[in-house]
Amino acid sequence: MSREPVYAALSGLVRAIAFTQGLRITYRGTENIPREGGAVIAVNHTGYLDFMQVGLVARQGKRHVRYMMKKELERNPIVGFLMRHCKAIGVDREAGAESYAAAVASLRAGEVVCVYPEATISRSFELKRFKSGAARMALEANVPIVPVAIWGAQRIMTKDIPKALGRNNFPIHITVGTPIGPHGTPDELTVELRTAMDAALKCAQDGYEHPPSARWVPARLGGTAPTPEAAAEIEEAELAARRAARKSR
Repeated sequence: MSREPVYAALSGLVRAIAFTQGLRITYRGTENIPREGGAVIAVNHTGYLDFMQVGLVARQGKRHVRYMMKKELERNPIVGFLMRHCKAIGVDREAGAESYAAAVASLRAGEVVCVYPEATISRSFELKRFKSGAARMALEANVPIVPVAIWGAQRIMTKDIPKALGRNNFPIHITVGTPIGPHGTPDELTVELRTAMDAALKCAQDGYEHPPSARWVPARLGGTAPTPEAAAEIEEAELAARRAARKSR
C-alpha cells in the first residue's frame, strides 16, 4: 500500500466513524482482492455511505480505491482537496468520455477503480439492470473485475428511509467474489459480472437477520422494500419530474 498521507488520514476517519457507530463488519473472500496491478472493483449500491465500506474492504487487500465522483464536487474546497489528494476521478455527465478515459488510464497504471454498475441506489435493495461501463473499462485496460457485495449499509442512510447515523451496532456483511478476467464482449462480460454479483449478494445476505416487514429488507426476504418493478416505476416518475422541471426553466 503506497504512502498517501491524505488518503491514510481519510481512511482513519472512516474507521473511526465505523467504530463510533458500532458497526460489526464481517468480510468474506478478501483473498480475492488483487494485491497488485489494476482492477475494477464492481459494487452493488444500496446506500449513500456504502463507499466507506468499499474503502474498508480494499484496505483488507492493502489497496487504495480510486473513486469515480461527480466532477462538480471539485468546486467544494474540502471535497475538491480530498478528490485531488486521493486521486478520485471526476465524472462529468456531459462529457463522460473524458472520465472514462481517466479511469482506464488509472487501471493501466495499476490502480484499483471503484465502479457501481447499477449507477444509482437500488430502492428494492436487489440488483438493478447493469450498465456496461465496468466491463468496457476492464476490457480496454486488460484488468480483472472483482465483484463485491455489501449488505446492511442501507440501514444507515439510503433513499426513503430515516437515517440512523448514531451508534446503531448494525452488522455489515461484505463478500468479495472471485475476480473475473477480461474476456468476451462488453455485454457478455456484463452478464457474467451480474451473475457473480448476485451470487456474492446472496452470500452476504446468508446468516443476516432480516426482521419481517422491515423497510430495509427486500420483498423477496419478507421485507416491505418495494419490489424491483415498483422501484423502477418510482425512479421513472422521478426522472420524468426532473425532465419536466428542466423544461419549465
